[in-house]
Amino acid sequence: MSMPTLKLRAPLNRRIDMSPFIPELIADKSADEIARIPVWLGNRQVDTGELFEISGNPSEVLLIQSESDKLDMIGAAMKQGSILVEGNAGAYLGCAMAGGEIRVTGDTGTAAGCAMRAGDLAVEGNAGDFLGGALTGERQGMRGGRISVQGDSGDRAGDLMRRGTILIGGNTGDYCASRMVAGTIIAIGQCGRHTGTAMRRGTLITSNKPASLPATFNSNGIHSLSFLTLLRQQVATLAGFSGLTEMGVEVERWVGDLSCDGKGEILIWQS
Repeated sequence: MSMPTLKLRAPLNRRIDMSPFIPELIADKSADEIARIPVWLGNRQVDTGELFEISGNPSEVLLIQSESDKLDMIGAAMKQGSILVEGNAGAYLGCAMAGGEIRVTGDTGTAAGCAMRAGDLAVEGNAGDFLGGALTGERQGMRGGRISVQGDSGDRAGDLMRRGTILIGGNTGDYCASRMVAGTIIAIGQCGRHTGTAMRRGTLITSNKPASLPATFNSNGIHSLSFLTLLRQQVATLAGFSGLTEMGVEVERWVGDLSCDGKGEILIWQS
């Protein structure tokens, strides 16, 4: 039995709110019923069938085929099931996600996994700014679950992060782990400037010393941390992160941000 499939009919010049298409809302709907669901295209509503070719049978797995970066809010607030995006996703991918899994074979836009509470979000390409960050006006970002990005991420990855795990296989932008409250970020590539600014708690693990650290971080010396062995084994099973098996257990530990009485830590793997 084939899964429900939404294939974009033509390139878009306006953004689409894809939040109605989560497994728990469409799992029992036929292709004809999905085609009649109204969606916001810019500032007007249209039927889904006007924008997408729809096929497949009812299932808790949804396939979205699109090369557009204008499909926003894919998987927003989903609690169960799976969404596979063949191509790119827009902004707010998995926003407030509370369960299930999302896989994207291409890139995703701003604020992927923002306010996420549980579940598994995986991006094979690059991610935009505020990965795992907070919704506008909120004081907490990601609060659980796991995000993995095989490529690069933009600025402020993990901003206001409260719980959960973020893995970034490539480089991160500026202000990675800024205002972080708790949780774990693993960044394999190069972190940008001002890493850890206003960090209160939590852990950032990286393979390279960031381009710049605030002066309010203090080096705590070289440590051998045995928990890294277990962490490596757990993470190395994910696509794109098998190289972690070659990393050791010795790290240089930096503590801060002391300007906000922070007790966060940045661990830099020693080669």
